[in-house]
Amino acid sequence: QVQLVESGGGLVQAGGSLRLSCAASGLTFSSYGLGWFRQAPGKGREFVAAISQNGATYYVDSVKGRFTISRDNAKNTVYLQMNSLKPEDTAVYYCAAGPRVVGRGPFDYWGQGTQVTVSS
Repeated sequence: QVQLVESGGGLVQAGGSLRLSCAASGLTFSSYGLGWFRQAPGKGREFVAAISQNGATYYVDSVKGRFTISRDNAKNTVYLQMNSLKPEDTAVYYCAAGPRVVGRGPFDYWGQGTQVTVSS
């Protein structure tokens, strides 16, 4: 079974930083594209960032210059480094994986999420 487990969420003040991690198992990690999505209270799921099998990255405009997605294939882990956090970044963050990701998708497998709360 494919499993994605997020970690690293928490409570930070505006302007702070946080690094999310997502550990994957049950898949050939290097063959998958990976992404991060978020869901804020009362809102739908939003694409945040993705990284392809070959390392190309994609970001929603609102996080460009602040967030960085990266992957460590040796550790089967994808990261989301979040800097200059804003209250509007508050959401549950989910990682996702797909075997044929180009840009924002498609993603076939999802983690259960980690809460990020940014106070003003």
